[in-house]
Amino acid sequence: QRRSLAPSQLAKRKAGDEDEEEEEEDWQPPTSRKRQKAAGDAESGECYRSPFRKPLAQLTNRPRCLDSSQHEAFIRSILSKPFKVPIPNYKGPLGLRSLGVKRAGLRGPLHDPFEEGALVLYEPPVLSAHDQLKIDKDKVPVHVVVDPVLSRVLRPHQREGVKFLWDCVTSRRIPGSHGCIMADEMGLGKTLQCITLMWTLLRQSPDCKPEIEKAVVVSPSSLVRNWYNEVEKWLGGRIQPLAIDGGSKEEIDRKLVGFMSQRGLRVPSPILIISYETFRLHAEVLQKGSVGLVICDEGHRLKNSENQTYQALNSLNTPRRVLISGTPIQNDLLEYFSLVHFVNSGILGTAQEFKRHFEMPILKGRDADASEAERHKGEERLKELISIVNRCLIRRTSDILSKYLPVKIEQVVCCRLTPLQTELYKNFLKQAKPVEELKEGKISVSSLSSITSLKKLCNHPALIYDKCVEEEEGFMGALDLFPSGYSTKSVEPQLSGKMLVLDYILAVTKSTSNDKVVLVSNYTQTLDLFEKLCRSRRYLYVRLDGTMSIKKRAKIVERFNSPSSPEFIFMLSSKAGGCGLNLIGANRLVMFDPDWNPANDEQAMARVWRDGQKKMCYIYRLLSTGTIEEKIFQRQTHKKALSSCVVDEEQDVERHFSLGELKELFTLNETTTSDTHDKIKCRRCVNGHQVRPPPAGSDCTSDLSQWQHCADKRGLQDSVLKAAWDAAVTFTFHHHSHEEQRGIP
Repeated sequence: QRRSLAPSQLAKRKAGDEDEEEEEEDWQPPTSRKRQKAAGDAESGECYRSPFRKPLAQLTNRPRCLDSSQHEAFIRSILSKPFKVPIPNYKGPLGLRSLGVKRAGLRGPLHDPFEEGALVLYEPPVLSAHDQLKIDKDKVPVHVVVDPVLSRVLRPHQREGVKFLWDCVTSRRIPGSHGCIMADEMGLGKTLQCITLMWTLLRQSPDCKPEIEKAVVVSPSSLVRNWYNEVEKWLGGRIQPLAIDGGSKEEIDRKLVGFMSQRGLRVPSPILIISYETFRLHAEVLQKGSVGLVICDEGHRLKNSENQTYQALNSLNTPRRVLISGTPIQNDLLEYFSLVHFVNSGILGTAQEFKRHFEMPILKGRDADASEAERHKGEERLKELISIVNRCLIRRTSDILSKYLPVKIEQVVCCRLTPLQTELYKNFLKQAKPVEELKEGKISVSSLSSITSLKKLCNHPALIYDKCVEEEEGFMGALDLFPSGYSTKSVEPQLSGKMLVLDYILAVTKSTSNDKVVLVSNYTQTLDLFEKLCRSRRYLYVRLDGTMSIKKRAKIVERFNSPSSPEFIFMLSSKAGGCGLNLIGANRLVMFDPDWNPANDEQAMARVWRDGQKKMCYIYRLLSTGTIEEKIFQRQTHKKALSSCVVDEEQDVERHFSLGELKELFTLNETTTSDTHDKIKCRRCVNGHQVRPPPAGSDCTSDLSQWQHCADKRGLQDSVLKAAWDAAVTFTFHHHSHEEQRGIP
């Protein structure tokens, strides 16, 4: 064991017994000269000091005397040196905010309100110096600024729309009401405006916290995937929506329960996208909690307040409601009331109060036999109604798109019936005698059935061939009129005037350009004929109708819009997919048959002239000359001229046609080139030819004054129609064309 060589210890050991001294003498440090000398010094009573160790200096506890200014300057010099991450070229965050520590200082907006192009939805009031001292710093309102990622892509009318929507849902336009109707026409970007609204509400408010936690988007089943893609497109992964477009009842319930149970400032999936049908079936799950905002796309589905979908949505616990409809109701006041009542309950009173205060006076004032007092009262109530509703309704027309999109030319093409169609048409009118039934003063089921039969006959005789075989009423002996050896297995375009024109349009388009075509019809039987025609001409095509699943619809639309896609034709059922689809891969659309409801036709025709379209668009509306189709089209035009649209197809005939007008439906005018053209009393045509330029005061004087010009073969600007002119085309009308606005002569 090593012993200490300190002098005090050595002295103690010397005073001990001899045994210890002997042991002490036995152990010696290493026998170097320095150690031996040190040992000798120790024995002589001298202190050993290492030559490598210097004696310590005594420290005093007295600090240096500095004045306050020098001390403050010293501390500031230390704190002014920023922290630098010891990683070369590091550009990440410096950790200025600590986890779980509340940010100190004044509250501020999420985005810079003074940045160039910033869209400011809310600007806090300017406070005086005195008010700034009195106000609680934690309650100072801040600017609400749209995320620059979205504000950079919003067009002027869309920025205005977002501001309107935000003012409505935050009860700034109508105190106590949090709903609105977005009624822009098709193609104006209603989806983008609503996505901007949702993203802003989910992240900001004047109180420096999110306005809402969750939002629900309810849409037709064919648009669920489209909404999901649009959210992904514009927000770029900043948010993860939950889209439900299929699955078992248990699986859907589990997803909805998970969605409704989300709470907090950062909800994982704050947006639910669901179809009307799925919402109605699983409404009980969604009604157990609350939702910050609900958006109803194609909201004209809610025009009947008695149906189950309306009741299910109306019972959802949310005050903020946005209804989207490019075709708002304007002629049926009760249906209009249902829409307004859904978004802002009570703004027009109860249904009985609305009927007494608005509907009855307005309808009496519009009656032809109304007195001057009733007419005046009706106008006053109509103005009052409009002034109330316009506070929560915004509508812009598609004319705005002419600044951003290529030219669109919409043409109505009247096609002669073939001899076979003419004979079948006259034979049906003689045998079925629908006019005689109408003389009894009632509309029978057979009258409505006659309308459908005539519409199908105008499309192609093949559609009524089975009725001719079975010799149903109106088709007795009609089988003898068909060519010998006729079979429905193959399409024969030469037997139908419209099919013949379509065949020419497709052939000329295919051979002279790389344009794609959308074919739209109200009947799946007509789509079957289109398929036969495409197979016989070897055109590549895709078809979308009610039998196709929702997931598959989104895939074929995306594939067709791809520039590298080989498909030439997209067949579309207006009943199944006419609303909301973007088919910008095509720039030509053929509306093969008219619908009683003008809104359905407008929805279908707006599929190609939308954001993203790069080519000039051509819309062809085919009508059979002098037939029931022209009567339907004229009725459509009168409705739009009176701002009365969006009514149920099955109710149109009974509710809006007088017996005299119904009788006129069952006639055939064989002598005219176009019954519609005759009725507008066009003064631009001289001896059957259009005059260019039109003489002064030559606008059409009838209710159909919206026609821009009519044309014979010499006046056609479309090379495709020029080539198809001899194929039973008799007259064309250029309708709603934007060519004049863009300086095209």
